[in-house]
Amino acid sequence: MSASRSHNKWYETAGNILPGAGLGGYSLDEDIRFVIERGKGSRLYDVRGREYIDYVGGAGVLILGHAFPSVVAAVQEQSAKGIHFFGTLNEQCILLAEELVDAIPCAEKIAYCTTGSEATFYAMRIARAYTGKDKILKLEGGYHGNHDYSCYSVTPPGLSNYPVGQPDTAGMPDVLNETVLIGPYNDLSTLRSILEANKDDLAAIILEPVQRIIFPVDGFLEGVRELCDEYGILLIFDEVVTGFRLAFGGAQEYFGILPDLAAYGKIAGGGGPVGCVAGKEDLMEQCNPGNRGRENYAYINGTLHGNPVGCAAGRATLEELRNPNFYSNLDAHAEKTRNACQDVLNQKGVPARVIGRQSFWQIVFMENEPSDFGDFVNADMTRSRFFDTLQMHEGLYVLPNVRRFVSGVHSDDDLNLTVEALERACDAL
Repeated sequence: MSASRSHNKWYETAGNILPGAGLGGYSLDEDIRFVIERGKGSRLYDVRGREYIDYVGGAGVLILGHAFPSVVAAVQEQSAKGIHFFGTLNEQCILLAEELVDAIPCAEKIAYCTTGSEATFYAMRIARAYTGKDKILKLEGGYHGNHDYSCYSVTPPGLSNYPVGQPDTAGMPDVLNETVLIGPYNDLSTLRSILEANKDDLAAIILEPVQRIIFPVDGFLEGVRELCDEYGILLIFDEVVTGFRLAFGGAQEYFGILPDLAAYGKIAGGGGPVGCVAGKEDLMEQCNPGNRGRENYAYINGTLHGNPVGCAAGRATLEELRNPNFYSNLDAHAEKTRNACQDVLNQKGVPARVIGRQSFWQIVFMENEPSDFGDFVNADMTRSRFFDTLQMHEGLYVLPNVRRFVSGVHSDDDLNLTVEALERACDAL
């Protein structure tokens, strides 16, 4: 039955049963939307038989691309043994936890969850339980998932009046306006002022080490670490995107900075429903179920936590990432991609920049590399969005105004086709 549906019929059906015929925050415009039938390697194939080079990569978590053979084999093997258990441990979750503690620099113990949103939420809860303080400081433009504590000043219409945040959604309790504080990325002076004024009530700072496509200026992360130590505030790294992507040890290894807690999402499960909070033992013991009933116990629980299929996929993924040449090859191809795309823009006279480092990249209409959220506010994001839609018409899967990722299976053939697609998009601009 499903195989006989037309593209339009798929969307007609979706519109009847899914709000906006979309999945949460992303609903592509009608002229570029498509329904995925399958993915393989660096490519996606839709129900019309069209092929796309995928630079979204499941929001960056598919660092090995789609349907990587060893990951598929691990999922199939575990599925034959059982897809879901609850109430007690399973082999795969213990084995993956060992590997995660070994790989994550700040980790002495980890607590499983299912998503990156859960991971940041639980990290904040642990921080509050440990410190006995209520307030959390997040940085303007930083995305930490979809729970209430994270939905402040992610996409504000203008710069914030620090430390007052702007809710990103309806349905937010007013009381959170006094609990979630907002500060700027790459601005230590303003952060110090906020910490000084709120040090007695502030449990933690949570930040993305790389915010969207913005890398920290020299000394920023080191300075935040020093401020947290000075004021007795915990530092949480949201490594949902940077974890196992910037380096095997994530941003902690790449920048040489240790947070107190770190949050990880689906990359820990090879794209499956696995996430975790990692941290020092004294912090992680706050969620020890043996402490239930005590004043500082942080409740963490979920029926999918430590899912054996996701953990098997995660172990297979980490095995590939341990290849000594993996990250050097990944980053070299990404650099080649950025340079080739910038050459096309220059040759076509398109006043845009290809920004990014390591395996991150994005095309934006701005003169200089951004250093904070304000640079994006002042950029021509409407034109960037239109240009991204043109690239989608030419067979590149890129979400409009969203960073892109290179995976370990993107090839020189993919790059050549990307250059040709970008040339056609430039001609249509």
